[in-house]
Amino acid sequence: MAYTAVTKALKTLNPTVLRVLTSQSRHLSGVAIAGQPEPDSPSSSFTFSSNENVPTSISNKDNNIYIKNPKKTESSVTMPISFMTGSIVGGRFYKKVTTREADDGNGWNVMLDYRTLKTPSKRPLKCPTLALAKAIAAEWEFQQIDGIRPFTMPLMKLTCTALERVPLTRHKIIEYLMKKFHQDLVFCRAPGDSDLTSNVLGRQVEKLDPLLNWVESEFGFKPIVYSSFFGGKQEGGLVDAIENLLKKTDDCELAAIDAIAASAHSLVIALGIFRGRLDIEEAIKLIRLEEDLQVDRWGLVEGGHDVDIADLRVQVSSATVFLGLSRKH
Repeated sequence: MAYTAVTKALKTLNPTVLRVLTSQSRHLSGVAIAGQPEPDSPSSSFTFSSNENVPTSISNKDNNIYIKNPKKTESSVTMPISFMTGSIVGGRFYKKVTTREADDGNGWNVMLDYRTLKTPSKRPLKCPTLALAKAIAAEWEFQQIDGIRPFTMPLMKLTCTALERVPLTRHKIIEYLMKKFHQDLVFCRAPGDSDLTSNVLGRQVEKLDPLLNWVESEFGFKPIVYSSFFGGKQEGGLVDAIENLLKKTDDCELAAIDAIAASAHSLVIALGIFRGRLDIEEAIKLIRLEEDLQVDRWGLVEGGHDVDIADLRVQVSSATVFLGLSRKH
């Protein structure tokens, strides 16, 4: 199963490392993060049910999911900011996780016992495919009796992003991605007139030029490379071609592209995964090309480089798996 890729990445990580890396997320966009509060909101949280008379503990009297509410005055049940930072939230309040077809026949729901999992806007979480619903169900099934660990549910987070945030902020997401496109990681070259950077330039030419050749073949315009810290300016035809592609994506595809681009500092690498030009391992090697050269030369810093690598693997692999599972074949 594709979900195994994310599970394997998570299981190989020390819990302490997981808590650190989830608090050091690389997201550049910040526009399409599920559960992100509005400017006047007091906290960042996920809401999974809605009821005007929600109690502060788990209820068995209806079909909503209730997790103990830290604020008695609130009428909704929320996953607090610990969802993003790696803390354990409450205790597991369900025994069985299943999936079922949505009532309208358009999509699939995840069921915790007899309760329907809900989105931040308090509607049933409706996955576009059964495969994605089963993967999210596997994330909930993975949770332990002593507590729910939201940082082990990246597919749940991405699904909420695609269903709730992307439809409302699609224009802003694309606008931000295109704004950063000119400073894309794959367009930047290290100076070749220095002993400290000449080996970096050689590796960039070897590894990144094939990807740039693919861009030219795919979109009909040759990318411009530069060595300035302030970036360069890509040809208008290429910019328009990339922007038109983004506008044609569905909400799940755009959520995945945005997540990968934020982690990779590269829209080109995200599109390479989207179009099947790159797999997860190839993308990670390109993203870490310069840093890996520094590690080879100066050594790996424990608690620094290893955490960064773990974070990158989780972010890229989960978004790539989500992209594949959400597609209707």
